[in-house]
Amino acid sequence: MTASSPRLYLSAPHMGSRERELLLDAFDSNWIAPLGPHVDAFEREFAAISGRQHAVAVSSGTAALHLCLRLLDVQPGDDIVTSSLTFVATANSIRYANAKPVFLDSDEETWNMDPALLAEELDRRSRQNRLPAAVMVVDVNGQCANYTRISEICETHNVPIIEDAAESLGASLNGKPAGSFGELSCFSFNGNKIITTSGGGMLVTDNEAWAKQARYLATQARDPAPHYEHSVTGYNYRMSNLLAAIGRGQLQVLADRVDRRREIFALYRETLGELPGVQFMPEPDGFHSTRWLTALTIDAGRFGADREQVRLALEEANIESRPVWKPMHMQPAFADCEMIGGKVCERLFRDGLCLPSGSSMSQADQDRVIKIVRSQCSAVTPTISA
Repeated sequence: MTASSPRLYLSAPHMGSRERELLLDAFDSNWIAPLGPHVDAFEREFAAISGRQHAVAVSSGTAALHLCLRLLDVQPGDDIVTSSLTFVATANSIRYANAKPVFLDSDEETWNMDPALLAEELDRRSRQNRLPAAVMVVDVNGQCANYTRISEICETHNVPIIEDAAESLGASLNGKPAGSFGELSCFSFNGNKIITTSGGGMLVTDNEAWAKQARYLATQARDPAPHYEHSVTGYNYRMSNLLAAIGRGQLQVLADRVDRRREIFALYRETLGELPGVQFMPEPDGFHSTRWLTALTIDAGRFGADREQVRLALEEANIESRPVWKPMHMQPAFADCEMIGGKVCERLFRDGLCLPSGSSMSQADQDRVIKIVRSQCSAVTPTISA
């Protein structure tokens, strides 16, 4: 690593002037604490983009997932079937509800929850009269799961779907936007997401009663009274007016951010896709991914180096990359949980690498990444500098 090489991050925030304008408006209005006009407007605008009737802005995507479980009246000991290939927040939210995660493998076609395995599992549980309280489906790396099949399967067994769309804002399946699937859906606005509010999340639904209940629970479940009255346990999960102002500005450029990330993916595929042993995350017909993170797998035997050797070479050049999510059933915190399948997501973790994909990346930034990755391939003739 040389001192002249700036750090290139996996997915850096990409801010513009409109976010600053709206943030200053919120500041000048003295609406600093949670709730306020920008929260209300952000919820309306977000509901429209996600194809939902209602949106509730909260402090994180994890908070949104937890609230979904409360709205579905998930009880301690209930089973929740969910994707193993995901960020830990998905599984943590289930534990917050004192429920039990049941992890399911991915399919090769989308890298998301395998519908065939889900059908087998729900059929088996139906015969045993122990269906799960919900299926929490995760959209990985900016691509929707196969909700065409998953929705049919869950409807057959009358099991509700929670869509964890934390990574897929701006994606679609057969023209329907991410967040429009299932009874409830959740998004994250963490600093590395395609749009950010620094920290924050959104719960969306078409059920007005659920939306009202979510706001109530997220505001410490305060009852309408002149004093502080609380009938049930609530949470401090609401989003501040300041962060909502940032989110409104970010939402205005969402389409541009998606286009840019897809351009970045296209160049990676053009320059790395012909290398032996390299395969990119697929995008089946009808799916429109945001390519939030460009993800690929490396067959070490054909490529000449394994995923970790490539990652370390990038790190040596001051470039952040990251293995594909380590499956939850392989995590010590969830080692006691049931797992259905596992070979696909285990292979994706073993061989998978996410490359820098931030929409603010320059052509020179991406060229740095491409050069390092190509240099690790045994089939590429090294370039000799004069």
